Amino acid sequence: MTEEHEHKNGLLKPSRPVGIIGYGAYVPRYRIAGSEISRVWTGAAGGGPVKEKSVPGLDEDVITMSVEASRNALARAGIDAEELRAVWVGSESHPYAVKPTGTVVAEAIGATPAVSAADWEFACKAGTEAFTAAMGLVGSKMAKYALAIGMDTAQGRPGDALEYTAAAGGAAYILGPAEEALAEVTAAFSYVSDTPDFFRRAEQKYPEHGQRFTGEPAYFTHITSAAKSMLKMADAKPEDFAFAVFHQPNAKFPQRAASLLGFKPEQITAGLLSPMIGNTYAGAALIGLSAVLDIAKPGDRILVVSFGSGAGSDAFDIRVTEKITERQKLAPSTQDYIARRTPIDYGTYVRYRGKLAMK
Repeated sequence: MTEEHEHKNGLLKPSRPVGIIGYGAYVPRYRIAGSEISRVWTGAAGGGPVKEKSVPGLDEDVITMSVEASRNALARAGIDAEELRAVWVGSESHPYAVKPTGTVVAEAIGATPAVSAADWEFACKAGTEAFTAAMGLVGSKMAKYALAIGMDTAQGRPGDALEYTAAAGGAAYILGPAEEALAEVTAAFSYVSDTPDFFRRAEQKYPEHGQRFTGEPAYFTHITSAAKSMLKMADAKPEDFAFAVFHQPNAKFPQRAASLLGFKPEQITAGLLSPMIGNTYAGAALIGLSAVLDIAKPGDRILVVSFGSGAGSDAFDIRVTEKITERQKLAPSTQDYIARRTPIDYGTYVRYRGKLAMK
């Protein structure tokens, strides 16, 4: 696929202006260092570019973490949960194979019963997939407010390269009318193809790598194609943006993607969280955006590009409004959660993640 495949009419623009009314992040407090994983499996001291990753506690899963992030989003939005007309949760680690995550989250935050609840799946872009749909629901005037969540407790096979990065956490966003927003989402663009870079069948416990498909034909092709299309249709250049957030399966991929697109390192630093907490999968792009919104100023422009294996990318052009300043302090920041950490060893990690099958 090349740039010739771009569709001139592929820009997703709502009928009425839509924006982010409230946002909230959540990261579990437990951390395991890459060096600790390496000690067990290779006997070496190194742990790669990801210093440590977040690990959910015994009482945490996608539901509980989504509830926490959603409460933070509601606090910043200043609305009642009963005003939400959708609670949509994107994840690749929903707790139940048959039972929705969305209904439990909606009930816990007080949004039921007059609400649409649904679970979304598209690997690491499940969160931005829900975000795009919420943008459309509000933009079509079918709803005034919709909640989109990207959250994961991703797993990697013991000893596999993914075990160093597969982490937990994410963020929640309330989409609503632009006149109430702390940041307007002016447009979206999605770029997808059937590229088998990473997959897990229904009864399989751990995902499989597509090996040679993972980098160039998957991540980089989709990220750069979605970003270039968005920039072209928005008649924008990299220097027009204060920040850029790219999906971060590790520290190197987003840095290279930024370089290929012409973004400078300082434009991606605030949203690059993978060295500190690992890859939060469906929550990676959205939690990167939450970290940027925590420090953004009125007038800042933000480019966000997610990536999901299988494969696809969603790109968003976001402009921060004057309302950001008054709402940033209404809930814990992303860095507050990152700073709140309790180190654990590999044995504790194995117990918390249920990596020893007892039956």
